[in-house]
Amino acid sequence: MNRLFVVNKPIFVSSNRYMNSIKRKYGTKKVGYSGTLDPFATGCLITATGQYTKLFRFLDKSPKVYKATLWLGVYSETLDIESVSRIENIDELPINGIVKLFEDMIGEIEYIPPKYSAKKIKGQRACDMARRGEEVDIKPIVSIIYDIKLINYNHPFLSFEISVSEGAYIRSIASIIAQKLGTFGALSSLQRVSEGKFRYENEKALNPLEYLITKPNSYNGDLQDINLGKKLNIKYFDIQKDGIYHIVTDDFFSIIEIKESQIKYLLNRLAISKETL
Repeated sequence: MNRLFVVNKPIFVSSNRYMNSIKRKYGTKKVGYSGTLDPFATGCLITATGQYTKLFRFLDKSPKVYKATLWLGVYSETLDIESVSRIENIDELPINGIVKLFEDMIGEIEYIPPKYSAKKIKGQRACDMARRGEEVDIKPIVSIIYDIKLINYNHPFLSFEISVSEGAYIRSIASIIAQKLGTFGALSSLQRVSEGKFRYENEKALNPLEYLITKPNSYNGDLQDINLGKKLNIKYFDIQKDGIYHIVTDDFFSIIEIKESQIKYLLNRLAISKETL
């Protein structure tokens, strides 16, 4: 069964573990997801079964939108409520200062991802290394904050909504917010609202053709060449410029790359699910 959909990951369960319940629910062994959510985080998790598990790198998943609550005056090594070690009472902050800070943060931001994260270091997850007491050397990354706005401030809890580029770590960004406000803090809640056009809609089956970052193209030669995975001639394509494209043939679609007039299959003959038609 090929199915692309969004699940609503519950709190305090890993993204990987939650897939076990999805496997049972849909009666399939082949299930995958994109964009790991921390165990304490909830919300939008793009999920696929069957052949569609190969599609993740071709999906338009940006920007990512989160709702988060920052607990000011709380110290946590993991930057969330899973390992709170100290709580201090701090003075209430002026709202206009918070709003101004958010305005100033829009744009590129450079920071170090949390060591308790799924960030890979030489093939190992940083969090696994940290829990073993090993040295975790994470290089700085750059993310883009497209928008950030205050939802509510009920001291010491600061709730905000943030739109970011793919690969951003909200826990680290929240820690930076606390530092810029002259204190420290940790996330008490984190919900991913959406990824690009993906959002939770009761696990409705989605048509992958509506979510691809690839451009549509047409092949005017013998379509059986595509169905059989044969070598394709550049002259039969409507668009002949270098790029990555999807081509629909009957009830199937393929993803190809054109580079220097050469054609390469990236994915071939993925069935279009009847649930989405």
